[in-house]
Amino acid sequence: MKPPEPEFNRYGNQYRQLLRDPIRDAFVADADFFHARKWRLLSDFFERRGVNTKSWRWLDIGSGQGELLRMGRDAFACAAGCDPSPVMIQNCSDLPVTLQDDPLALPFPDESFDFVTAVCVYHHVEPRDRAALTSEVRRVLAPGGILAVIEHNPLNPATRLIVSRTLVDAHAKLLRAGEAESLLRRTGLTPLETSYFLYLPENLYRRLAFVERWLERIPGGGQYAVFGSK
Repeated sequence: MKPPEPEFNRYGNQYRQLLRDPIRDAFVADADFFHARKWRLLSDFFERRGVNTKSWRWLDIGSGQGELLRMGRDAFACAAGCDPSPVMIQNCSDLPVTLQDDPLALPFPDESFDFVTAVCVYHHVEPRDRAALTSEVRRVLAPGGILAVIEHNPLNPATRLIVSRTLVDAHAKLLRAGEAESLLRRTGLTPLETSYFLYLPENLYRRLAFVERWLERIPGGGQYAVFGSK
Protein backbone atom coordinates (compact mmCIF):
# COMPACT_ATOMS: atom_id res chain seq x y z
CA MET A 1 0.00 0.00 0.00
CA LYS A 2 1.30 3.43 -0.93
CA PRO A 3 1.99 5.53 2.20
CA PRO A 4 -0.11 8.68 2.59
CA GLU A 5 1.29 11.92 1.27
CA PRO A 6 2.94 13.98 4.04
CA GLU A 7 0.43 16.57 5.21
CA PHE A 8 2.87 19.46 4.89
CA ASN A 9 3.40 18.77 1.19
CA ARG A 10 0.11 20.61 0.70
CA TYR A 11 1.37 23.69 2.55
CA GLY A 12 5.05 23.94 1.67
CA ASN A 13 4.87 26.55 -1.08
CA GLN A 14 2.71 28.92 0.97
CA TYR A 15 3.62 27.85 4.50
CA ARG A 16 4.57 31.27 5.89
CA GLN A 17 1.45 32.87 4.48
CA LEU A 18 -0.78 30.17 5.96
CA LEU A 19 0.62 30.85 9.43
CA ARG A 20 -0.61 34.42 9.39
CA ASP A 21 -3.27 35.39 11.93
CA PRO A 22 -4.41 38.82 13.19
CA ILE A 23 -3.26 38.08 16.75
CA ARG A 24 0.02 36.55 15.62
CA ASP A 25 0.70 39.43 13.22
CA ALA A 26 0.03 42.02 15.95
CA PHE A 27 2.47 40.22 18.26
CA VAL A 28 5.51 40.65 16.00
CA ALA A 29 6.98 43.08 13.51
CA ASP A 30 8.69 40.18 11.70
CA ALA A 31 7.71 36.50 11.95
CA ASP A 32 11.41 35.60 12.21
CA PHE A 33 11.15 36.86 15.80
CA PHE A 34 9.52 33.54 16.74
CA HIS A 35 12.58 31.60 15.53
CA ALA A 36 14.96 34.08 17.14
CA ARG A 37 13.10 33.82 20.44
CA LYS A 38 13.40 30.03 20.40
CA TRP A 39 17.10 30.20 19.61
CA ARG A 40 17.58 32.65 22.51
CA LEU A 41 15.80 30.21 24.83
CA LEU A 42 18.03 27.32 23.74
CA SER A 43 21.19 29.41 24.02
CA ASP A 44 20.23 30.58 27.51
CA PHE A 45 19.71 26.97 28.60
CA PHE A 46 23.25 25.98 27.62
CA GLU A 47 24.74 29.16 29.04
CA ARG A 48 23.11 28.55 32.44
CA ARG A 49 24.59 25.06 32.49
CA GLY A 50 28.02 26.15 31.36
CA VAL A 51 27.90 24.00 28.21
CA ASN A 52 30.06 24.93 25.24
CA THR A 53 28.20 23.44 22.27
CA LYS A 54 31.05 23.98 19.79
CA SER A 55 31.90 20.28 20.02
CA TRP A 56 28.26 19.11 20.01
CA ARG A 57 26.22 17.58 17.19
CA TRP A 58 22.71 18.97 16.77
CA LEU A 59 19.67 17.41 15.09
CA ASP A 60 16.50 19.43 14.50
CA ILE A 61 13.62 17.05 13.75
CA GLY A 62 10.68 18.38 11.76
CA SER A 63 13.00 21.13 10.63
CA GLY A 64 10.62 22.37 7.93
CA GLN A 65 12.21 25.14 5.91
CA GLY A 66 15.27 25.31 8.18
CA GLU A 67 14.85 28.69 9.87
CA LEU A 68 16.03 27.58 13.31
CA LEU A 69 18.92 25.55 11.90
CA ARG A 70 20.23 28.57 10.03
CA MET A 71 20.16 30.68 13.18
CA GLY A 72 21.99 28.17 15.36
CA ARG A 73 24.21 26.03 13.16
CA ASP A 74 27.41 28.03 13.80
CA ALA A 75 27.15 27.28 17.54
CA PHE A 76 27.67 23.53 16.95
CA ALA A 77 30.31 21.26 15.45
CA CYS A 78 27.64 20.05 13.05
CA ALA A 79 23.94 20.74 12.66
CA ALA A 80 21.50 18.61 10.68
CA GLY A 81 17.77 18.33 10.20
CA CYS A 82 15.13 15.90 9.02
CA ASP A 83 11.54 16.24 7.88
CA PRO A 84 8.97 13.91 6.31
CA SER A 85 7.86 16.50 3.72
CA PRO A 86 9.95 16.75 0.51
CA VAL A 87 8.12 19.97 -0.40
CA MET A 88 9.08 21.68 2.86
CA ILE A 89 12.75 20.77 2.57
CA GLN A 90 13.04 22.12 -0.96
CA ASN A 91 13.99 25.39 0.72
CA CYS A 92 16.83 23.71 2.65
CA SER A 93 19.33 23.26 -0.17
CA ASP A 94 21.92 25.10 1.95
CA LEU A 95 21.42 22.75 4.90
CA PRO A 96 22.04 19.03 5.56
CA VAL A 97 18.38 18.12 5.94
CA THR A 98 17.41 14.49 5.36
CA LEU A 99 14.02 13.30 4.16
CA GLN A 100 12.24 10.94 6.59
CA ASP A 101 10.53 8.10 4.77
CA ASP A 102 8.77 7.29 8.04
CA PRO A 103 7.73 10.24 10.24
CA LEU A 104 8.22 8.07 13.35
CA ALA A 105 11.73 6.88 12.41
CA LEU A 106 14.85 9.04 12.42
CA PRO A 107 17.22 8.20 9.54
CA PHE A 108 20.41 8.37 11.60
CA PRO A 109 22.64 5.88 13.47
CA ASP A 110 22.44 5.24 17.20
CA GLU A 111 23.99 7.88 19.50
CA SER A 112 24.88 10.18 16.61
CA PHE A 113 23.77 13.49 18.20
CA ASP A 114 24.38 15.35 21.46
CA PHE A 115 21.37 17.66 21.13
CA VAL A 116 17.97 17.12 19.51
CA THR A 117 15.23 19.70 19.09
CA ALA A 118 11.59 19.03 18.25
CA VAL A 119 9.96 22.40 17.65
CA CYS A 120 6.18 22.33 17.23
CA VAL A 121 6.44 18.73 16.06
CA TYR A 122 4.58 16.73 18.69
CA HIS A 123 1.20 18.39 18.21
CA HIS A 124 1.25 16.99 14.67
CA VAL A 125 1.95 13.46 15.96
CA GLU A 126 -0.94 11.26 17.07
CA PRO A 127 -0.82 10.82 20.86
CA ARG A 128 -0.51 7.04 20.45
CA ASP A 129 2.63 7.54 18.32
CA ARG A 130 4.47 10.08 20.47
CA ALA A 131 6.29 7.54 22.61
CA ALA A 132 7.60 5.81 19.48
CA LEU A 133 9.03 9.06 18.15
CA THR A 134 10.55 9.92 21.54
CA SER A 135 12.14 6.47 21.74
CA GLU A 136 13.74 7.20 18.37
CA VAL A 137 15.09 10.47 19.76
CA ARG A 138 16.54 8.59 22.71
CA ARG A 139 18.15 6.10 20.32
CA VAL A 140 20.00 8.78 18.32
CA LEU A 141 21.05 10.73 21.43
CA ALA A 142 24.50 10.10 22.83
CA PRO A 143 24.75 9.42 26.59
CA GLY A 144 24.30 12.72 28.41
CA GLY A 145 22.62 14.23 25.35
CA ILE A 146 19.79 16.74 25.58
CA LEU A 147 16.32 16.80 24.01
CA ALA A 148 14.39 20.08 23.83
CA VAL A 149 10.67 19.82 23.06
CA ILE A 150 9.11 23.19 22.19
CA GLU A 151 5.35 23.32 21.87
CA HIS A 152 2.30 25.58 21.82
CA ASN A 153 0.91 26.06 25.30
CA PRO A 154 -2.76 24.96 25.42
CA LEU A 155 -3.20 26.83 28.71
CA ASN A 156 -2.82 30.12 26.82
CA PRO A 157 -6.21 31.24 25.36
CA ALA A 158 -4.64 33.25 22.54
CA THR A 159 -2.56 30.26 21.50
CA ARG A 160 -5.60 28.00 21.41
CA LEU A 161 -7.51 30.54 19.31
CA ILE A 162 -4.70 30.97 16.81
CA VAL A 163 -4.21 27.22 16.45
CA SER A 164 -7.96 26.66 15.98
CA ARG A 165 -8.08 28.89 12.92
CA THR A 166 -4.68 28.08 11.34
CA LEU A 167 -4.96 25.70 8.38
CA VAL A 168 -1.58 24.06 8.95
CA ASP A 169 -2.74 23.14 12.47
CA ALA A 170 -6.11 21.78 11.36
CA HIS A 171 -5.31 18.34 12.81
CA ALA A 172 -3.19 19.54 15.72
CA LYS A 173 -3.57 17.90 19.13
CA LEU A 174 -1.90 20.19 21.65
CA LEU A 175 -0.16 18.75 24.68
CA ARG A 176 0.56 20.39 28.01
CA ALA A 177 4.07 20.68 29.38
CA GLY A 178 3.28 18.04 31.99
CA GLU A 179 2.35 15.62 29.22
CA ALA A 180 5.66 16.28 27.49
CA GLU A 181 7.55 15.71 30.74
CA SER A 182 5.68 12.44 31.29
CA LEU A 183 6.48 11.36 27.73
CA LEU A 184 10.18 11.86 28.37
CA ARG A 185 10.05 9.84 31.58
CA ARG A 186 8.16 6.96 29.93
CA THR A 187 10.81 6.65 27.23
CA GLY A 188 13.80 6.68 29.55
CA LEU A 189 14.74 10.37 29.46
CA THR A 190 15.08 12.58 32.54
CA PRO A 191 13.24 15.93 32.52
CA LEU A 192 15.58 18.76 33.54
CA GLU A 193 13.56 21.94 33.37
CA THR A 194 10.51 23.55 31.78
CA SER A 195 10.31 27.16 30.62
CA TYR A 196 7.30 29.14 29.39
CA PHE A 197 7.88 32.02 26.98
CA LEU A 198 6.23 34.32 24.43
CA TYR A 199 4.47 36.40 27.05
CA LEU A 200 5.47 39.73 25.52
CA PRO A 201 5.01 40.99 21.95
CA GLU A 202 8.21 41.67 20.06
CA ASN A 203 8.35 45.43 20.66
CA LEU A 204 8.04 44.97 24.45
CA TYR A 205 10.31 41.94 24.62
CA ARG A 206 13.16 43.86 23.03
CA ARG A 207 13.02 46.34 25.93
CA LEU A 208 11.79 44.12 28.76
CA ALA A 209 13.28 40.67 28.15
CA PHE A 210 13.95 40.35 31.88
CA VAL A 211 10.18 40.21 32.51
CA GLU A 212 9.92 36.95 30.58
CA ARG A 213 12.77 35.52 32.66
CA TRP A 214 10.74 36.30 35.79
CA LEU A 215 7.67 34.58 34.30
CA GLU A 216 9.31 31.52 32.75
CA ARG A 217 8.12 29.11 35.48
CA ILE A 218 4.51 30.34 35.29
CA PRO A 219 2.46 28.27 32.79
CA GLY A 220 0.94 31.15 30.87
CA GLY A 221 3.24 31.91 27.94
CA GLY A 222 2.25 31.25 24.35
CA GLN A 223 4.74 28.38 24.11
CA TYR A 224 6.90 26.27 26.39
CA ALA A 225 10.12 24.28 26.24
CA VAL A 226 10.76 21.02 28.09
CA PHE A 227 14.38 19.93 28.34
CA GLY A 228 15.40 16.36 29.14
CA SER A 229 18.59 14.32 29.18
CA LYS A 230 19.61 10.78 28.33
